[in-house]
This record gives sequence, C-alpha cells and structure tokens, in this order.
Amino acid sequence: MKYLLMIYMNDQTWVGLSEQERSALMAGHDELQRVTRESGELVDTNALGSPETSSVVRVRDGEPVVTDGPFLEAKEYLAGYYLMDCESRERALELAALIPDSRHCATEVWPVMISAGVDV
Repeated sequence: MKYLLMIYMNDQTWVGLSEQERSALMAGHDELQRVTRESGELVDTNALGSPETSSVVRVRDGEPVVTDGPFLEAKEYLAGYYLMDCESRERALELAALIPDSRHCATEVWPVMISAGVDV
C-alpha cells in the first residue's frame, strides 16, 4: 500500500539549527532515500517551496479566484513529502520516524486511497 509521508517545517526551527545540524539533516535525507530506493519502497519525493511562493485557487461562481500564500495561518507548513510503497502501516510509521525533520517538527502519515499512476 502507498503512504504519503508529509514533512512539516517551521521557519523558526530551521533558523535555530546550526550549520552542522542542517548538514546532518540533509545527509539523513540522502541516506533515507538510498535505503528506500534499494528496498523499492521509495516511489517519489520532493521538497516544496516556501509558503510565500504558494497560491490558493478557489472557483467561485464559475470563476477562479487566486490568492497568494497558504490557506491556513500556521507556524508549520508542508515543506516536502515522500511517497512510499510499504507492506504495512507500521513500516510507513517506521520510515516516517527516520525522516530527519521528524526530530524537529512533524511528519504526517496518510494512506493513499486511490493512485492514478499518471506519469507526467
């Protein structure tokens, strides 16, 4: 089953990390990607832009309405994700705990209910 591991970040947390801690965090991602590529569990992963570069689109009365920034006011925001194909929910939770950001902020684990399998 596929699981989406959503990594949340807080700018104050990131700024508070030393250069050594940031380097260790990035090295942790490299290692997690290596291990899960080898195991065949890694389907996809991406880091996302900051909330200031995002937009929200809503259609109202048949017309798109676009606003800048995230929908919710929050200190933590979706910073990236891993899409994993795991044998169990327990394995997905294990992998989420290996994401270095989980030591500083939070990682949500959601089962993927429908996978279109669309390559773009």
